[in-house]
Formats: sequence, structure tokens, C-alpha cells
Amino acid sequence: MSYSTADSLRSVTLDDVRGAQKMLSGVARMTAMEGSRHLSQLVGAPVHLKCENLQRTGSFKLRGAYVRIAGLLPEERAAGVVAASAGNHAQGVALASSLLGVRATVFMPKGAPLPKISATREYGAEVRLHGQVVDETLAAAQAYAAETGAVFIHPFDHPDIIAGQGTLGLEILEQCPEVRTIVVGIGGGGLTAGVAVAVKSLRPDVRIVGVQAEGAAAYPPSLAAGHPVSIDHPATMADGIRVGRPGDVPFGIIEELVDEVRTVTEDELAAALLLCLERAKMVVEPAGASPVAALLSDPRAFEGPVVAVLSGGNVDPVLLQRVLRHGMAAQGRYLAVRLRLTDRPGALATILGVLSVVDANVLDVSHIRTDPRLGLTEAEVELHLETKGPEHCAEVGRALREAGYTVID
Repeated sequence: MSYSTADSLRSVTLDDVRGAQKMLSGVARMTAMEGSRHLSQLVGAPVHLKCENLQRTGSFKLRGAYVRIAGLLPEERAAGVVAASAGNHAQGVALASSLLGVRATVFMPKGAPLPKISATREYGAEVRLHGQVVDETLAAAQAYAAETGAVFIHPFDHPDIIAGQGTLGLEILEQCPEVRTIVVGIGGGGLTAGVAVAVKSLRPDVRIVGVQAEGAAAYPPSLAAGHPVSIDHPATMADGIRVGRPGDVPFGIIEELVDEVRTVTEDELAAALLLCLERAKMVVEPAGASPVAALLSDPRAFEGPVVAVLSGGNVDPVLLQRVLRHGMAAQGRYLAVRLRLTDRPGALATILGVLSVVDANVLDVSHIRTDPRLGLTEAEVELHLETKGPEHCAEVGRALREAGYTVID
């Protein structure tokens, strides 16, 4: 299933996806489908999570990468392959190449998370760090391909990649034959396009909903224009779907087959990641949590049974810590307050006593004594608290004011 440059815009068919499924037998796992009672209650219908975060390499990317590389001609394999990625595609290409005995070079941004760089190397690829953003890395990889003859493995804009990703759609129909809506995150569009081809060919009644991060949503303006449109400086913590321009091949498929594309905010992504961790016990990266974010933002908009695709779980631990804090803050479970008080011995202990009565957990305390706005005997105290939600936050504020403290907004 190898395509030349001349026919790279050829449409992907159900036969292509079925062929990819045979090729991936024994390579990619059929990942679990888990029910979510919490999301089902919100949506008012059964919600299932397709746990592609448990796939080999931690994301769906192995599917497309393996099919693409396995389809290369012998002389193309001999030349090796090259890819550019900040993480998931890098690992998919690295493992696929190793399994097929093909030399792989992967360009990654200099700021890529160390765990992703280490994993890509451990899967057998040579890693070269270049550029600060993926566009610079992509240019370096394409220059390397032109210089060496290595085959460039695009992360989403190739029929083989889309056919490989589409095998996930076949699994969804097998595991949840009663499905009515499938929700998938969209970056360049390879996964959503593949799922749409597989599902709509067999079940045209199933609704396909794509989800983009609000700050990196190139598909809505592209669909409105009728062709791929670039957006400047896509910005989102969901690096797996932070793509500035739809792929030409997936765009045509998505335009024809996908029923709706929604966007979600950073707060909604953070809340979804937190929910996956707390309620589903799933470690999911922000891009992988985007379908859950869409369900949380408008739960009654989805006809059930619903399948939400958790596309990846390769989250940098440092980012995970920040996102979890942000998600808890968005849910009103963190509260930062500044108080002005008389600076005297025992003053802090008195404040802590008030907070203890209302069961607020103190995470951090800082004193400010030298601000020119303060009186000679005054001090400011900033407290970071763990709370139980918006109502508890309001209760904490009332208790402090009733105790005579000036709460500074």
C-alpha cells in the first residue's frame, strides 16, 4: 500500500483500512473500551472511552507509521526514513522502523520533553534536536530527506497514515456496535479522517465529531473557506493537536464525512485531563483528553451511546503537574487569597485557626512587609489553599471577612 508523490491526494477507502488492519495484526494492540459512569450521567446516555493511551508507544501513532513504512518499496526502505515530531509521531516512527528493520532519523524540537526524547531513542531511532518549534523541525527533516534520499514520513498527510489510523474506527465498531456518536481530537486530521472512512463506510448513521483546541483551531476556518487555511502561532497546551494547517488529504475526507468540528478551551482541557485521572484512572495527555473536554462543555449535545477516543497518554510529568493544578483551579478547588493584617506575633496562627474551622488546606504562605502601600505595622499575607469547590471557596472568603480580615481582590 505505497503511494507515490503524484497520487498522494488519492482518497482512502474502506479496503485500504481493512488492508492496514491485516498489516497491523500482531503489531498494534486492540486497546480497551471502558465505560464511564460519570460521563454517562452527564450526557444522559452510555459513554465509553477508547483507551488508545494504552497503545504501544502510548498513542495511536504507531498504527499509521507502521502501515506507511511497511508499504515502502525495498529501495525506499534501504534509504531509511526521517520524521519530525514533538513526541507521539516520533515514537510511532521509531518503533515501527525498529520492527521493520529500517533505519530511522527523527528530528525533534530542542524544547521537547526529555521523556519523549528518551523514549524515541530507546525505540531505536537516531534523534536530532533542531529548532524551537515544530515548523522549524519539520523544515530540517524535509531538508535531510532531500539531501540523503531518506523517505519523509508525514505525521498525518498521507493515505497510508490515514488508513492505519482508520483501523481504530474498525475496532470501535467491533467493541461498541451500538455506537451513535464518536468524538475524536483533531490536529492535522489523520486520525479523524481515518476513523471517518472506516465508520461511515459501514455505519453512515454514526455521527463523527472532531474536537480542536480553541487556540489551535485551523479546521473551522478551513471548512468555512472550502480549503485548508493556515493560522498563525497556534497556541495550546495540547501539543498533540497543535497544528497550524490541516493536511490536504485528511481535509478532503473530513470535509466530506465528519459531521461537526467543535473547539474547547484550555480550562476545559485541564478539567478533562483531571477527570480522566480521578474518575477513569487514566493518564491522558491534553490532546487525548480533548473529546472528554467537548463532552464536559456541552454534555447534552451528544446522542448516545458515545465513544470518546483517548488518543494518547504521553504527557510530560512537569506539564501534568501544571495542568492538574490549573484544572483544579478551574473547578474552584484551589484558592489564592491576600489578606492585610496587623503584623504582630501570633497573627498567622490566628488566620490558620480560622481556615482550620472551615476545613481549608493551606498549601503555601508568603509574607509581604516592605510594600510602600503598607502601613508601618501592617503586613500582607498571601495564602494558597486547597478547597472543595466554588461553594467552599465562598465559605472560606466569608469566614475570613467575618473574622475581621481585609481580603484584597
